[in-house]
Amino acid sequence: MSAPDVSVVLPVYNTMPYLTKCLTSLVEQSIGLGRMEIIAIDDGSTDGSSRELGRFASRYPGAIEVIHQRNSGGPAGPCNRGLERATGRYVFFVGSDDYLGREALERLVAAADEYSADVVLGKVVGVNSRQFHQEVFARDALDISLFDSALPWSLANTKLFRRDLIEQYGLRYPEDMPILSDQPFTIEACFRARRISVLAGYDFYYAVRRLNARNITYLSSVEDRLRCAQRLVAFVAGLIEPGAKRDAVLRRHFATEVAALVRDDFVRLDRTTQERVHSGVRALAEQYLTEGIAGRLDIETRLRLSVAGQGGVDDLLAMIRHDAEQGVPATVEEDGRWYAAYPGFRSTRSSLPDGVFDVTEAAADWLAKLDVAAVGWERGTAGQLAMTVTARSPRHDLVSLCASSVRVRAGELDGTVLSTTVDGTTTTVRARFSVAEVLAASAATGQRRAVRVGVNAFGGTGTAALRAPRFRPPRPRVVRRGSRLFVITPTKDPSGALMISVVPLTPGRVLARLVRRRR
Repeated sequence: MSAPDVSVVLPVYNTMPYLTKCLTSLVEQSIGLGRMEIIAIDDGSTDGSSRELGRFASRYPGAIEVIHQRNSGGPAGPCNRGLERATGRYVFFVGSDDYLGREALERLVAAADEYSADVVLGKVVGVNSRQFHQEVFARDALDISLFDSALPWSLANTKLFRRDLIEQYGLRYPEDMPILSDQPFTIEACFRARRISVLAGYDFYYAVRRLNARNITYLSSVEDRLRCAQRLVAFVAGLIEPGAKRDAVLRRHFATEVAALVRDDFVRLDRTTQERVHSGVRALAEQYLTEGIAGRLDIETRLRLSVAGQGGVDDLLAMIRHDAEQGVPATVEEDGRWYAAYPGFRSTRSSLPDGVFDVTEAAADWLAKLDVAAVGWERGTAGQLAMTVTARSPRHDLVSLCASSVRVRAGELDGTVLSTTVDGTTTTVRARFSVAEVLAASAATGQRRAVRVGVNAFGGTGTAALRAPRFRPPRPRVVRRGSRLFVITPTKDPSGALMISVVPLTPGRVLARLVRRRR
């Protein structure tokens, strides 16, 4: 009997009722059950997932193998058990709360065979406002590199992997990482691959944000996030030699996993945990944060990691509190240099050097830092609903320093800038987003979009997230598109940035919200 074309590895832990849709999408794949095997690893589920796996295995005998085990504390162990049993030419991992497009596996296998690719990425779509970096899926690509593409920003294991590559290098998931364990596996597979291809013209993988937010990533402690970020950075450093290639991968980890440790919610941790996190972030910055990485980070992340690397816990707390409560600080201009005048800058209570606050090389990004003053709703002359965003810069010379108009974007959607006015020492920018346009771009699955400001200044392009200190959101709006209803909500993410959220209004979502309110 010939080996199947693809082994689908499905780790399962308490994902009802999402598991039913996931399994249905697998057994209905256009590639056919004769060309695939489904290996489901039940990691000690207690919610009925075990029974649902048994129901599908009975209904599709020979197509689904179910392995039951005690709970291991994360997806790494189940994924490794699946790899041990896989016999297919290719392996594909699926989260049991996610689902596939009907032609996903057939298209992926065909592309891998045609292109002789070891790894194939199929477009991933977020559901229920789950966010995914989309740049790598901008177009089809025969051959991309881990080092000069957007691939480091898309390191989930939701890819087709050639099993010969996995076995040749003994690739497995680190089982001591309760979260992020798919990233070392994916990074090394892409590092070792002879060819990595991208398919962007079809929605292959639907990644679902659970309405009950009960998956392990949402529930992980800050200590787990710190430890796994440390493991991840050390893994990359051990795999890739120092230089531009290592920096290209580590930039993602400093911008995402490490930056998340010093976002606004850092101030709510107890003092002991703050000290542990600060110490861990400082060690990472001292050992691995090169100028090549720091110079390409978001301006806010760059400043916080700089303070964490050279200052104490109180210095970091002061900067975060200023961002979260007061907004963008003043700029000190001296001898041709620009300094962000956060607490601690030339303070008698801090020994931080001026260089920690130097934003001269990123002056365009610094100029793009504005704070939300107000968010509201309005109707156009034809009755069209729009969201209005009013933002304020602490600089009166914002317009004169820019080579063109200030831009306000929500993801890839351009807002219409209605006015830019100077009022004494500040500049106010008012922009509008058409709800119809937001819906058209988001309505299929729901999505959250970060609102950012962009400027052209000093011979370059600057951009920064639009922060929302003292944010008072307006009421969400329920709007109709065709026969479906959607909730549009201006909100703030854990980093303090303004987001526009679009979520389909379904009975399940209404029920989940009622349950949360009762709790």
